[in-house]
Amino acid sequence: MITTDSYTYMPELVTPRLKLRRLTMRDAADIYRYSKDVEVARHVLWSAHQSIGDSRSYLRYMLRRYRNREPASWAIEYAQTGEVIGTIGFMWIQSDNSAAEVGYSLSRSYWNRGLMTEALKAVIAHGFGSMNLNRIEAQHETTNPASGAVMRKCGMVHEGTLRQRLFNKGKYVDVELYAILRRDYRAKVK
Repeated sequence: MITTDSYTYMPELVTPRLKLRRLTMRDAADIYRYSKDVEVARHVLWSAHQSIGDSRSYLRYMLRRYRNREPASWAIEYAQTGEVIGTIGFMWIQSDNSAAEVGYSLSRSYWNRGLMTEALKAVIAHGFGSMNLNRIEAQHETTNPASGAVMRKCGMVHEGTLRQRLFNKGKYVDVELYAILRRDYRAKVK
């Protein structure tokens, strides 16, 4: 079983090109820069930010989640520039089942560079290592196959289509569900 301390403490995770760290209010301009893009917001559950105030509100929400020791997101910082280019984190965690769902978003100017795959691999490794999870899930709208490609590159297995699973941007949408189990992850890294 996972413990509260193991999943609410969000250590910095470092990859060759990225630093995953807690968000701060200083990240507002970077968050706004990519969150105002309607293409970035199209397949996520939040709307494109209309002002930097929207980005500050989001950051205050994340800071509350950190303080309350609730599942939250890391900033994805591009190591070369120090710019926050996206977020990735756990949407929910079920302690009784040692399971969690991960979600992410990335600035459009950084799409198709393998960066989200790099970030997701780090979060999966942390989930199975430090957090002692048994199952990590992710889902994407059926109209966003690029997100499914990221999941597959990280060893996640397609488990099915969930019809009208989410209500997003004024309509019900179908999603593809992916997951990876600790035993599958261990078999891949050996």
